[in-house]
Parts: sequence; structure tokens; C-alpha cells
Amino acid sequence: MPIPLPPERFAGDPDPLGVDLHMHSTASDGAMAPSEVVALCAKRGITLMALTDHDTVAGVAEADAAARRLGILLVPAAELSTRWQGVGIHVVALLPSGIRGALEEGLEAQARAREARAVEIAARMETLGLDDALARAREQAGPYRPLGRPDFARALVAAGLVPDVATAFRKHLGSGKTGDVKAHWPPLAEVVGWIVEAGGVAVLAHPLRYGLTRRKRGLLLDAFAAAGGEAAELVSGFQNADVTRDLARQFDERGLYASLGSDFHFPGGYLAPGSMSPVPRTAVPPVWTHPRMAGFVAAGCDATAAGTL
Repeated sequence: MPIPLPPERFAGDPDPLGVDLHMHSTASDGAMAPSEVVALCAKRGITLMALTDHDTVAGVAEADAAARRLGILLVPAAELSTRWQGVGIHVVALLPSGIRGALEEGLEAQARAREARAVEIAARMETLGLDDALARAREQAGPYRPLGRPDFARALVAAGLVPDVATAFRKHLGSGKTGDVKAHWPPLAEVVGWIVEAGGVAVLAHPLRYGLTRRKRGLLLDAFAAAGGEAAELVSGFQNADVTRDLARQFDERGLYASLGSDFHFPGGYLAPGSMSPVPRTAVPPVWTHPRMAGFVAAGCDATAAGTL
């Protein structure tokens, strides 16, 4: 069955659009293997998706193979960590042309930064009584992917030091706590440059989640656009409709495209692939109509119709 083309504009339709361009797997801090995420997307009616694991594309090949079997169009992607004015900012790289050049080198550097960060978190967790913290976190993560704070949270739970992951973050790993180690992520403009050089589209991830005032969020969007960023997530999971409309106005003032994503990490939570607030009617164009995305999407839909995807 052919993949339907996603809408060319946001008309305020309350029905799901079948698009989710922000999800995670076991290649970073998600709970499901890449192919399992794709299978869940298929069950939930997603036809256009991106697997956006943190600072890695390690799960993309597996996800793409599964997507081809299930008639889903997958955009190669990753979610990259950056810094802007002392704030940790995430940028989704949508990569219809794949990974190359400075982006490939940058991903390798990001992996090294994550390793160094994990060592520091482990040392801090040991001061709280989690003996051999690095090994215990590795047991939770499995042997391959980089360690993150959720792995240390699960290790604290397994060791009986906290009752659940939520408590681990509230007491030890959340913002400003002992385990909140700020890695030396590269500047926002540098990372956006990697993405643009690779022929991709840089998307500012979940702009409402950084605790910024509206004015400062505008400054972030200005800096992002000045660096070559061309899209931002208009809807990330569930959010207030009035806030979404105001965010759309900020995008429109800067000529940004709009992306959508659930930021799905694990089953059983309130977020699932494709679960997000409806997109209001807006003149802001969807990111899949961006010139570097439109051909990729159209070709993928045509290939499915021809049975060649």
C-alpha cells in the first residue's frame, strides 16, 4: 500500500497526521530496539518518521530496514547536544542526504564527550553510595550504547538506593543535582553548521522545554536562524493550544518551518509514537515541504507506490 503524502500545510485538522520526527531507541536512551520502535509506529498509523537518537545514527540502518518492510518512510536523523548562552539546547538533524563531512566527525566527538560525562557522573554517584557505578550503569544500558543519566537512575533503583527512577532524578540526577553533569557540548552555531554542510535540515528541538521567557526564546530562535537553522518543533508531545499558536507566530516572524515529534522514549508512558497535541491552523510550512526534504519525501512515497521502497 502506498505511503500517503503528508499535508502541504497545517489546516487545523484535529486528526493525527501520521508524522513523528522525534523518537528514541536503545541506540541512545530509549527502551525499545530501533526495529521495535518502527513496528510500534506502524501499529499507530505513522507513515513518516525519524529516529532521532542522541548524538548517534547507530540505530538508523536497523530502523530503515524495518520501515521498508512495513511501508513507512524513515528520514535518517539524530538529536545533537549543543550549548547556547550556558543553556543546553538540542537540535534534531534531519538528514535526507545522509551523514558526511564535519557532521560525521562531530558525531564522533559527541560520542567521546558522552563517555567522559558518564565517567564523571559515575564518580559522583559513588559518593552517594552506588559502588562501581560505571559498571552498574552499563549493566542497565547493555554493552553498546553510550551511557546517560537514565542508566544511572536505573542503577540506583537496582541497588535499592531509591524506590524509582523519578525519585533518582528528583534527588540525584535532575537539573542542578549532584549527577547533573554538563558535558562540554559544542556551540549551537557549530552544530547547525555541521547539519547544513551535510545537506540536512537543522530543527530546534522542543523550544518550550528550556525554561526560557518568550523574549529569550525569541533570541534563541534568532541565533538559531542566523546560524543556518531553518525549522523548529512546533508541537512536541502535549502542550497548551494557545502556547502553540504563539510559538507559531514566533516561527512565522523568522521564516522557520515547523516540525512535529512525540519525543517517545519508552512504552507505557503518556507519550507514544504519534501522540501529540493537534497542530493549529498556521501559515508556517511543514518541515517536510522544505526544499531539501520535499524531494526525499516524494521519492519515498513514489517508491512505496511502485513497490520498490
